[in-house]
Amino acid sequence: MNGIQNGLFLLQQTTASNPTGSLISTIITFGLVFVIFYFLIIRPQNKKQKQMQQMIAGVKKGDKVVTIGGIHGVVASVKDSTVVLKVDDGTRIEFSKSAIASISPVKAEEKAEDKPDEKAEDKPEDSAESTRKTEKEKTEDK
Repeated sequence: MNGIQNGLFLLQQTTASNPTGSLISTIITFGLVFVIFYFLIIRPQNKKQKQMQQMIAGVKKGDKVVTIGGIHGVVASVKDSTVVLKVDDGTRIEFSKSAIASISPVKAEEKAEDKPDEKAEDKPEDSAESTRKTEKEKTEDK
Protein backbone atom coordinates (compact mmCIF):
# COMPACT_ATOMS: atom_id res chain seq x y z
CA MET A 1 0.00 0.00 0.00
CA ASN A 2 2.84 2.38 0.82
CA GLY A 3 4.41 1.63 -2.56
CA ILE A 4 1.30 2.85 -4.38
CA GLN A 5 1.10 5.99 -2.26
CA ASN A 6 4.79 6.72 -2.86
CA GLY A 7 4.29 6.25 -6.62
CA LEU A 8 1.34 8.63 -6.68
CA PHE A 9 3.27 11.15 -4.60
CA LEU A 10 6.21 11.06 -7.03
CA LEU A 11 3.83 11.42 -9.98
CA GLN A 12 2.28 14.52 -8.40
CA GLN A 13 5.71 16.05 -7.81
CA THR A 14 6.82 15.56 -11.41
CA THR A 15 3.64 17.07 -12.82
CA ALA A 16 3.78 20.02 -10.44
CA SER A 17 7.32 20.84 -11.53
CA ASN A 18 6.50 20.60 -15.27
CA PRO A 19 2.98 21.96 -16.01
CA THR A 20 3.35 21.80 -19.82
CA GLY A 21 4.15 18.10 -19.58
CA SER A 22 0.92 17.45 -17.73
CA LEU A 23 -1.05 19.46 -20.31
CA ILE A 24 0.42 17.45 -23.17
CA SER A 25 -0.24 14.13 -21.44
CA THR A 26 -3.85 15.21 -20.78
CA ILE A 27 -4.37 16.16 -24.43
CA ILE A 28 -2.85 12.86 -25.59
CA THR A 29 -5.10 10.94 -23.18
CA PHE A 30 -8.24 12.69 -24.44
CA GLY A 31 -7.13 12.13 -28.03
CA LEU A 32 -6.65 8.41 -27.41
CA VAL A 33 -10.06 8.17 -25.74
CA PHE A 34 -11.67 9.87 -28.75
CA VAL A 35 -9.90 7.51 -31.19
CA ILE A 36 -11.06 4.49 -29.18
CA PHE A 37 -14.65 5.79 -29.10
CA TYR A 38 -14.53 6.46 -32.84
CA PHE A 39 -13.41 2.94 -33.77
CA LEU A 40 -15.53 1.09 -31.21
CA ILE A 41 -18.78 3.10 -31.25
CA ILE A 42 -19.13 5.80 -33.92
CA ARG A 43 -17.76 4.00 -36.99
CA PRO A 44 -19.69 0.71 -36.52
CA GLN A 45 -22.91 2.67 -35.90
CA ASN A 46 -22.43 4.62 -39.14
CA LYS A 47 -21.87 1.38 -41.09
CA LYS A 48 -24.98 -0.18 -39.58
CA GLN A 49 -27.05 2.90 -40.41
CA LYS A 50 -25.81 2.87 -44.03
CA GLN A 51 -26.69 -0.83 -44.40
CA MET A 52 -30.16 -0.18 -42.98
CA GLN A 53 -30.77 2.66 -45.46
CA GLN A 54 -29.70 0.45 -48.37
CA MET A 55 -31.93 -2.37 -47.13
CA ILE A 56 -34.97 -0.07 -46.86
CA ALA A 57 -34.29 1.43 -50.28
CA GLY A 58 -34.23 -2.10 -51.75
CA VAL A 59 -37.70 -3.12 -50.51
CA LYS A 60 -39.80 -4.59 -53.30
CA LYS A 61 -43.13 -6.31 -53.71
CA GLY A 62 -43.09 -9.88 -52.44
CA ASP A 63 -40.39 -9.43 -49.77
CA LYS A 64 -41.12 -10.85 -46.34
CA VAL A 65 -40.75 -8.07 -43.77
CA VAL A 66 -40.61 -7.75 -39.98
CA THR A 67 -41.41 -4.32 -38.52
CA ILE A 68 -39.83 -2.78 -35.44
CA GLY A 69 -43.11 -3.54 -33.66
CA GLY A 70 -42.74 -7.25 -34.45
CA ILE A 71 -45.41 -7.52 -37.14
CA HIS A 72 -44.59 -10.05 -39.87
CA GLY A 73 -45.97 -9.61 -43.36
CA VAL A 74 -45.36 -9.67 -47.10
CA VAL A 75 -44.93 -6.43 -49.03
CA ALA A 76 -48.03 -5.82 -51.14
CA SER A 77 -47.00 -2.44 -52.57
CA VAL A 78 -44.24 0.14 -52.15
CA LYS A 79 -44.83 3.89 -52.18
CA ASP A 80 -42.39 6.80 -51.75
CA SER A 81 -42.17 6.79 -47.96
CA THR A 82 -44.55 3.97 -47.02
CA VAL A 83 -44.98 0.25 -47.53
CA VAL A 84 -48.26 -1.69 -47.55
CA LEU A 85 -47.91 -5.11 -45.87
CA LYS A 86 -50.22 -8.05 -46.37
CA VAL A 87 -50.45 -9.50 -42.87
CA ASP A 88 -53.26 -12.05 -43.36
CA ASP A 89 -55.55 -13.08 -46.20
CA GLY A 90 -57.61 -9.89 -46.28
CA THR A 91 -55.57 -7.67 -43.94
CA ARG A 92 -53.28 -4.96 -45.25
CA ILE A 93 -51.44 -2.45 -43.08
CA GLU A 94 -49.55 0.62 -44.26
CA PHE A 95 -46.23 1.37 -42.51
CA SER A 96 -43.54 3.96 -42.85
CA LYS A 97 -40.42 2.53 -44.51
CA SER A 98 -38.40 3.47 -41.44
CA ALA A 99 -40.51 1.01 -39.39
CA ILE A 100 -38.96 -1.98 -41.20
CA ALA A 101 -36.54 -3.93 -39.02
CA SER A 102 -35.55 -6.76 -41.37
CA ILE A 103 -36.23 -8.06 -44.87
CA SER A 104 -35.97 -11.54 -46.34
CA PRO A 105 -37.00 -12.37 -49.90
CA VAL A 106 -40.03 -14.66 -49.79
CA LYS A 107 -39.70 -15.99 -53.33
CA ALA A 108 -36.51 -17.95 -52.61
CA GLU A 109 -38.06 -19.45 -49.48
CA GLU A 110 -41.19 -20.56 -51.35
CA LYS A 111 -39.08 -22.30 -53.98
CA ALA A 112 -37.03 -24.02 -51.30
CA GLU A 113 -40.20 -25.16 -49.51
CA ASP A 114 -41.78 -26.50 -52.72
CA LYS A 115 -38.79 -28.53 -53.84
CA PRO A 116 -38.55 -30.90 -50.83
CA ASP A 117 -42.23 -31.86 -51.33
CA GLU A 118 -41.56 -32.74 -54.95
CA LYS A 119 -38.41 -34.64 -54.04
CA ALA A 120 -40.28 -36.66 -51.45
CA GLU A 121 -42.80 -37.74 -54.08
CA ASP A 122 -40.15 -38.52 -56.72
CA LYS A 123 -37.87 -40.34 -54.29
CA PRO A 124 -37.51 -44.02 -55.18
CA GLU A 125 -38.51 -46.38 -52.42
CA ASP A 126 -36.03 -48.61 -50.72
CA SER A 127 -35.87 -51.99 -52.50
CA ALA A 128 -36.40 -53.95 -49.27
CA GLU A 129 -39.52 -51.91 -48.48
CA SER A 130 -40.91 -52.35 -51.98
CA THR A 131 -40.46 -56.14 -51.85
CA ARG A 132 -42.20 -56.29 -48.46
CA LYS A 133 -45.11 -54.29 -49.86
CA THR A 134 -45.42 -56.52 -52.92
CA GLU A 135 -45.33 -59.65 -50.71
CA LYS A 136 -48.10 -58.20 -48.51
CA GLU A 137 -50.15 -57.37 -51.60
CA LYS A 138 -49.75 -60.93 -52.89
CA THR A 139 -50.84 -62.43 -49.60
CA GLU A 140 -53.84 -60.10 -49.43
CA ASP A 141 -54.91 -61.14 -52.95
CA LYS A 142 -55.01 -64.86 -51.97
